Amino acid sequence: MNRTFWIMDYETITNCFIAVFEAYDRDERKVFVINRDRNDAAAFIKFLDECIVSDSWHFGYNNIAFDAQITQYILVNREAILKGTSDEVTMLIAQYAGTVINKSRNNEFHDFREEDFSIKVIDIFKLNHWDNPAKRSSLKWIQYSLDWKNVQEMPHKHTEPVLTNEILDNVVSYCINDVASTKNIFNYKDENDVEVMKEQIRLRSELSKQYGINLYSASEPRISKEMFLHFLSERLNQEKRTIRGYRTSRSRIQISDILLPYIEFHTPEFKAMFNWFKNLGVDIREENTSDTESKGPKYTMHYKGVETVYGLGGLHGCAKPGIYEATDDMILVTADVTSFYPNLAIRNKWSPAHIKNDVFCELYEWFFEERKKYPKGSTLNYLFKIILNSTYGLSKNIYSFLYDPMFTFRITINGQLLLSMLYEMVITRIPNSVAIMQNTDGCEFLIPKEYKGVFEQICKEWEVMTSLELEVDEYKKMIISDVNNYIAMYKKEGKEPKCKGRFEFSNLALHKNKSYQVVPKALYAYFVKGVEPKEYLESNRNIYDYCAGSKIKGDWHFVERKVIDGCYIENHLQNLVRYYISKHGVKIIKCSSDGREIQLESGKWMQSLFNVFQEKDWDTYDIDESFYLDKIYREIAKIEESNPLINSNKQLTLF
Repeated sequence: MNRTFWIMDYETITNCFIAVFEAYDRDERKVFVINRDRNDAAAFIKFLDECIVSDSWHFGYNNIAFDAQITQYILVNREAILKGTSDEVTMLIAQYAGTVINKSRNNEFHDFREEDFSIKVIDIFKLNHWDNPAKRSSLKWIQYSLDWKNVQEMPHKHTEPVLTNEILDNVVSYCINDVASTKNIFNYKDENDVEVMKEQIRLRSELSKQYGINLYSASEPRISKEMFLHFLSERLNQEKRTIRGYRTSRSRIQISDILLPYIEFHTPEFKAMFNWFKNLGVDIREENTSDTESKGPKYTMHYKGVETVYGLGGLHGCAKPGIYEATDDMILVTADVTSFYPNLAIRNKWSPAHIKNDVFCELYEWFFEERKKYPKGSTLNYLFKIILNSTYGLSKNIYSFLYDPMFTFRITINGQLLLSMLYEMVITRIPNSVAIMQNTDGCEFLIPKEYKGVFEQICKEWEVMTSLELEVDEYKKMIISDVNNYIAMYKKEGKEPKCKGRFEFSNLALHKNKSYQVVPKALYAYFVKGVEPKEYLESNRNIYDYCAGSKIKGDWHFVERKVIDGCYIENHLQNLVRYYISKHGVKIIKCSSDGREIQLESGKWMQSLFNVFQEKDWDTYDIDESFYLDKIYREIAKIEESNPLINSNKQLTLF
């Protein structure tokens, strides 16, 4: 057997074991079954041995914590597997699978470490950090995100025996579908036709070989941690295991102790905000600094019609919803700080307290300068970007050797205040300027065109004062719902508009919910291209764009409820549902064991399940376009009708 990269998946049932493999780069499939009527144990172990000899790899979804554990168990216990009856073998495997699952649920170490595996693996689940609570995604959810034709869940309970050939065929088909969809993830291309997963695997392969660290299934935060650790170990001339034990724990931080000495404000509103920070003390939740940061104290400042909220993690401020557009007399400018968080640490010589400032900042700056040497999109540019962006996050992770909440808050709080200084400088020194938005690392303003030079001078003064760099650009228009949901259209021709939040639809991260993509696409067509929503919907005949996805966990479950001959009929549904809004459908209800019920779409709207793709004439789908138009027009109305700069003819006028 030649070296092959196999996409794989197992199903372990009380009296049945199924293994499916598909070649990564060609149409070749292998299916192994062990049950009462078929015993492929010998052929399966022979295949595994061939994989070992040929240095073949197994690619899977969550396979490090499950499938690879089963593989290694079978190899270690090959004699018992080969000698046992089908019932004995399937029972052994099913019992061990239960043990593996329980260890995962209890956060216990598995029997086999990655370095123990006889066959090398890549785990797409871990690689994409879909095991992180904030991004946690099942294979079914990723199937939904990629518009996979079949997102049906396992058609048979793992705890119940397979008793008929029909059930066996259904389970085998289910496993084949999972393998095919996993293969689709590995071969995923974004809208720019970039082979995203292949590039990610190539990066991890190069790093693993160059630095002797197994990073094949590593998430970006883990790559950052391992690479920073590698270089820090060299600089400190200390063993990695020693550095891994480093932490700086704190019970309380007085914010006045960490403020930069040159921060100063001149208007009453900004002074009051600054005094709030100077008087603030923060009790640290050791178990989760991120939680302290996001749920900690807040301060709200109202300044010239704009509300800005400050906290421990960042600031967010935005003008009223509306369309803000450059004119012959006014320009719409944006200023973002280049690599804001890394450069705050580098320029101010900050580091976690347990690491010397000069060593940490020298290394951190080296990463920053090295990145500049490589073109955007290159492997090494991406590597150093990961390290730069993830290091701040590691400082608030109690399990990281960079953990020091004071370092975290030095960055987030001083960053807010420095950006606010720029905000105040522009608004107070440029007559008739209008603050549009302030966010974590940048600001947007409308300013008179004649003051463009003054704006540039203010930016330069700020850069000299802070030793940071600003990236300044111009928009021709911003369509704003709120600080997290907007479209920004660049003045430069050919530069694609920036879409955020509810307006985002291009290259959306796969763990995010892409429900009703037709809505942001229609809004984009309306605001950017001038296409009326009804006209856009008539042109979009992609059924997936009309679909939504929902998933449940815990003691909740889905049911569909419909009326037949005057009686309510209720059917239980799987834990993930894909559906669209139809004129004649059912009601999908999320139900709790305590009797609570939540309609997925409240009111009159009906749903049609679409877990399995069905190709039909468009009218046969029975789509209720009024639902989608209602969503689209509500968003348009929020922006247009509340905009203080739009007159009754909905044309932008200033002052």
